Amino acid sequence: MRESPSPSDGPGGCTPANVTGNGRIVLDSLALPVMVVRADNSIGYVNSAAEPFFGMSRSYLAQSRLTDLLPADNPVFMLMEQVRAQDHTVVEHEVTLESPRLHHDGVTVQGAPMPEEPGSVVLTFHDFSAVRVLDRQLTFRSAARSVAGMAAILAHEVKNPLSGIRGAAQLLETSVGESDRELAVLIQDEVNRIRDLVDRMDMFSDRPIERRPVNIHRVLEHVRRLAQQGFAADIRFQEEYDPSLPPVWGNRDQLVQVLLNLVKNAAEALHDHPADAPAPVITLTTGYRPGIWVSTGGGQRVQLPLLVSVRDNGPGIPDNIRPHLFEPFLTTKTTGSGLGLALAGKIVGDHGGVIEVESQPGCTDVLLHLPVVTEDRETP
Repeated sequence: MRESPSPSDGPGGCTPANVTGNGRIVLDSLALPVMVVRADNSIGYVNSAAEPFFGMSRSYLAQSRLTDLLPADNPVFMLMEQVRAQDHTVVEHEVTLESPRLHHDGVTVQGAPMPEEPGSVVLTFHDFSAVRVLDRQLTFRSAARSVAGMAAILAHEVKNPLSGIRGAAQLLETSVGESDRELAVLIQDEVNRIRDLVDRMDMFSDRPIERRPVNIHRVLEHVRRLAQQGFAADIRFQEEYDPSLPPVWGNRDQLVQVLLNLVKNAAEALHDHPADAPAPVITLTTGYRPGIWVSTGGGQRVQLPLLVSVRDNGPGIPDNIRPHLFEPFLTTKTTGSGLGLALAGKIVGDHGGVIEVESQPGCTDVLLHLPVVTEDRETP
């Protein structure tokens, strides 16, 4: 819990007279952001959870007006007017809170009157976006298990006969004429392609992964070098790293695979840029965000504070594709298998992490929330 500043009776103070002592302690212990807005829409009080939610310090918020945070046409202002006029609690669902420094979708906002302070409204913010992300993660993992079962069948029923077909084609290649030799090579190439697809599907199996402390910045540097030496040679990279981050608790090779796939997707989106669009840029970002926890088996909760972002300034993802991004075999590419993002979701899930995508025209941001090394994990 953060230390609360001293109460102040002035309009710029962060604690109104009736939110003091034990009441302030109780509000600070809540995980939900709480804000008291006075009759003139100045902010009278915020609890500790409001700081990470709004991305601003408590002292800054206490000196602000709600109109400094949100545009005047935001539904929150209409909700407060209803509370003041009707003098009872009002709830608004699926509210978007958006400004240059703030973006939350699908927030439930509850407003309640304060009888001791006429005109003041107590706002609580319930952000269900993380819940929806976790629901999607469970869907992705179920899909991954289905692919794993299919891969096991294909390995037995398809992969073994493919070896015989490939061997026969190799024998034919050495004993036929030039025109037929091309057909034999074509058979071998197609057999190799099918075998590679089966191998990729086999990566969805539930084999346990070996994890150890991984420097995420070294992984990102390795991925950037690979990309710039190949498929992203003509694209500029920006790096916005937090050098103070602790190591990720993960598997280096699998993290390289995930991030390389995400960078490749970003590069392919940028290659479709119109000629008059801004110069293509891929931005790699790391940061520490302590607000995300997930529940694991046995009633335990794991924090996912390490954030890795792969962002591009491409055309964005179509609305009809976005809800299905991590489903196996979904692809908009003529040569794609549709397994890349599904595998990325599966690997991140195996790490106990969460992957989400935010996209609009001109910006697509893929966010990885990952666990960090703790003392108990370093112990053999």
